[in-house]
Amino acid sequence: MKKTDMMKQVLKLRKAKAYRKAYLDPEFLTRDELRPVRLQLELQKPEMTLAQYGVKSTVVVFGSARIWDNEQSVARVANIRGLLKKSPKDPVLKHKLDSAERLEASAKYYEVARDFGRLVSITDVLPDRKLVVVTGGGPGIMEAANRGAYEAGAKSIGLNITLDMEQGPNPYVSPEFCFRFHYFAIRKMHFVMRARALVVFPGGFGTMDELFEVLTLVQTGKKTKLPIVLVGKKYWNDVINFPNMAKWGYISTEDLDLLSYAETGAEILEHITEFYLKHPMAAEHPMAAGK
Repeated sequence: MKKTDMMKQVLKLRKAKAYRKAYLDPEFLTRDELRPVRLQLELQKPEMTLAQYGVKSTVVVFGSARIWDNEQSVARVANIRGLLKKSPKDPVLKHKLDSAERLEASAKYYEVARDFGRLVSITDVLPDRKLVVVTGGGPGIMEAANRGAYEAGAKSIGLNITLDMEQGPNPYVSPEFCFRFHYFAIRKMHFVMRARALVVFPGGFGTMDELFEVLTLVQTGKKTKLPIVLVGKKYWNDVINFPNMAKWGYISTEDLDLLSYAETGAEILEHITEFYLKHPMAAEHPMAAGK
């Protein structure tokens, strides 16, 4: 082989996929066989970052991405009404308008979440320790809680998830704590691992999934008992009949004590504070020993 041909071949080989370093080869890392490695990386990246910044105690805020602030909610209703004027018989638009009007009434929860995010970020709920707000990082209630922390001058966490309908992070998440996940399971682990309190606003399937995940972990002893506050008692009583679960024998009557209800940011904070006055040791071990 001539020298010029040899040099061309070397350059060609350096560009070959097989020559890439394994950890710099996206096609290799995204193969099905490498799923265990990707799971570990998704676990380790946020874990190492939060440990680096000394984040040990968080308050998790769940709730619908569809609950916007009052100005945005009014604009959403007005926009759909405008479309409906052009197509007054469109059944899809009629349904959307009905939903938007109901959600407009829920705009109050945006302000409650925002107020709570601010209050908890300036209050030492635990001895010499504030709770860091963590949300799913998206819009709606998530944005509101992150916004409250931001307005209090505190850092907060966003655990975004990659979806088919791409949902970027809200602008109030702290850049160093703006994480992105592919796997729901690992994301859920990070919600729970450092959680000292859970606050759940009205929401849909995703919110219910996250709420029942934590309830199951606490009920089974995988997670140390923590305050779980449901915001908007009227909504929760209308959507889920927890007492009937106990009535039918599928949960214990004592399990109902895992839940408390609040309507304002101050009430949420009061529930969390009272819990740790009664259970001070629960603050030190968020996950049950050995779990």
